Amino acid sequence: WKLEIGNWKLEIGNWKLEIGNWKLEIGNWKLEIGNWKLDVGNWMLIYLRHMEWNESEKLKTALLITGGILHTSDAKTAHGLIRGSERFQVIGVVDEAHAGKDAGVMLDGRDRHIPVFPDVENACQALPHIDYCIIGVATVGGYLPPAIKAVVMQCIRKGISVVNGLHDYLNDMPEMLELARQFNVELIDVRRPKNRKDLHFWTGKIFELKTPVVAVIGTDCALGKRTTCRMLRQACEKVGINAQMIYTGQTGWMQGGRFGFIFDSTLNDFIAGEIEHAILSCQEATHPDVIFIEGQSALRNPSGPGGAEFLVSGNAKHVVLVHAPKRTFYEDLPEWGAIPGPESEIQLIQMYGSKVIALALNTEHCSFEEAKSFQQTYESRLGIPVVLPLEEGVEKLVPYVNALTKTTP
Repeated sequence: WKLEIGNWKLEIGNWKLEIGNWKLEIGNWKLEIGNWKLDVGNWMLIYLRHMEWNESEKLKTALLITGGILHTSDAKTAHGLIRGSERFQVIGVVDEAHAGKDAGVMLDGRDRHIPVFPDVENACQALPHIDYCIIGVATVGGYLPPAIKAVVMQCIRKGISVVNGLHDYLNDMPEMLELARQFNVELIDVRRPKNRKDLHFWTGKIFELKTPVVAVIGTDCALGKRTTCRMLRQACEKVGINAQMIYTGQTGWMQGGRFGFIFDSTLNDFIAGEIEHAILSCQEATHPDVIFIEGQSALRNPSGPGGAEFLVSGNAKHVVLVHAPKRTFYEDLPEWGAIPGPESEIQLIQMYGSKVIALALNTEHCSFEEAKSFQQTYESRLGIPVVLPLEEGVEKLVPYVNALTKTTP
């Protein structure tokens, strides 16, 4: 039985009623009213707040700004968004050095139908509508390069709102504020610290969590920790494992992360608490089988050591370690010191009471043959599975993750 009158729909089989944006489904009992969802099957009530991912809403279109460095690791924000986002639909990139190319082909050889333009004018002429421009670079220290600032101001004059993931906040720049008011656009500083009232102090409740927590950490910065983490979540979801991801950087939020915080703009007293709060909030809302945490920096990177917080305060007892076999020095700077090998890092992680369950390789500067050789060598030496995320995916690790969901008490 089906009855349809305008936007009224009635279906009698498994009982469905739809009136505008009201939906009632009687089978496994579902009720949806606008942004409210009631799922009586899993006894879950969720209100999707402002700017939180809602799969029923059309994604806002975005133009990435990379200032001629799309090919470098400093454009890792753009790289992540080109690979995918549940918050924005990336429709173009402005990068004068790589105009005329496809951003996906440039990134990893995959055509994603994301054209690269020489300037904002050409992008606006070619693209039907642009909601946001996103500053797609992550510079050392998070400063806004003058050349990119000029491009951003051009976007504002075109009526395009701006998403900024740098530590130079647009809302602190009088000329930017005036321009934004003049052209009625929004300036979003993703990395602006939270107000004190919105921060959480560590409570210890994390020790009551039974769900396995897997931290994806690396031996250096800019290795692909977030990308590996996201790929693991997606691979698990494909086989029916309820996997969730805690984002800890601005790009993770831009890609649609629901649970997390911006690690490097959080007051140090509250980093442990924010990790705990993100994990427990995720647990309460989604009842996952496994939780992945996006790592930041590296345990021994002298410019900003990071990772121990996830193992200790986040109680992540399992680790996927990301390593670049051809990278010798931290961030390729000899004066910063040599990067220890994965064996040394695994031993250090064990001292924190956690176990490395797999190694993921960043194969920068490697041919495919070299990458496969490194993979085989490390598997033999370390006795753990080794994956090449960009070349072969991470599906090989899914059975190991699934085993954690069966053995964790």
